[in-house]
Amino acid sequence: MPVRKLKPVTPSQRFRIINGFDSITTDKPEKSLLVPKKRTGGRNNSGKMTAKYRGGGHKRRYRIIDFKRDKFDISAEIKSIEYDPNRTAFISLVEYKDGEKRYIIAQNGLKLGQNIISGESASPELGNSLPIANIPLGTIISCIEFSPGKGAVLARSAGSFAQLMAKEGKYATLKLPSGETRMILSKCFAAIGAVSNSDNQLISSGKAGRKRWLGIRPRTRPVAMNPVDHPMGGGEGKASGGHPRSKKGIPAKGYRTRSKKKASSKFIIERRKK
Repeated sequence: MPVRKLKPVTPSQRFRIINGFDSITTDKPEKSLLVPKKRTGGRNNSGKMTAKYRGGGHKRRYRIIDFKRDKFDISAEIKSIEYDPNRTAFISLVEYKDGEKRYIIAQNGLKLGQNIISGESASPELGNSLPIANIPLGTIISCIEFSPGKGAVLARSAGSFAQLMAKEGKYATLKLPSGETRMILSKCFAAIGAVSNSDNQLISSGKAGRKRWLGIRPRTRPVAMNPVDHPMGGGEGKASGGHPRSKKGIPAKGYRTRSKKKASSKFIIERRKK
């Protein structure tokens, strides 16, 4: 999907790159699959700020997404491909033969009127969901389950995908979007194809106000803070701030925070890239 670079009629338009939205077919979501979305502004139940730089933004309604794809062996038709303000990927409205409608994460290349199916008997074609055990080696997959029946948690954001590298016993080896190579149970379901909206990484807001519309407040540089506010704060003049680290003092840029005693480490064949 192409992106569009706008003419610099204003200073903010000069650097703005927007999505072409060529594959979007409608701007009216399915009302039966919408629920209100309450925002916290980064505060917990006692009103204390626990997540910084959040607040404001345009009102949104949450689209109920079917991550489990558990309506097996019933064909569904792609009715629309829509923009979802709650995620980077596009979503598809599908209607099953029995009349039920659901939203799913749209794979790249899905077309209106196309039929998809989920289940162990499904063929490894674009948009179909089936167990990893039934998928040919080398296939590009997305929306992958981590535990059988729990629903997709891996490779769900725009343009992301994993590759099926090997199958041995009850485990399959996947190369994940982060670069990590790990083993996952072959019973887990996955969808065929990469996630839609792969050009999302090329988009440029162009101005700070557009970030405010998304609910993101201005971020203060740690080196500009006082020593009481951040480990990198303080110093005379424009001091560098010392070693990069978080507000809680955990080093950044290469420091590994994963526990060495974590039980699932035995399933990781190769760690993700630094």
